[in-house]
Amino acid sequence: MSLSVCLNHTKDGRGELYWRNITHNLAAMADCAGLYKPMWHPSENGIFKAKDLIPFLEKGLKNLKNLDEEVIESKTPNNGWGTYENLVEFTQLYLDACKEFPDAYIHVSR
Repeated sequence: MSLSVCLNHTKDGRGELYWRNITHNLAAMADCAGLYKPMWHPSENGIFKAKDLIPFLEKGLKNLKNLDEEVIESKTPNNGWGTYENLVEFTQLYLDACKEFPDAYIHVSR
């Protein structure tokens, strides 16, 4: 199972500008950094456009980079599917895309 994020030209999901996928196994780690709700459930949190997600990604990425090693180890999936580095890279690339396409509509699939 995974989270797929997509930035599109239109509200109905047409005109894909960006797409990326990450394992659900990193949801607990994302939650520790304050990233779970805005990334996994943006519309339920009033986030519909990329520009609205930027502050959450910036703050969450900063929080993620400041997590204690013990927290990272405790939230790293035992099955080997997903790492701290995967989540940092995913978040940074998503943030970069949101900045590149601020008026894009966010679509997620869980």
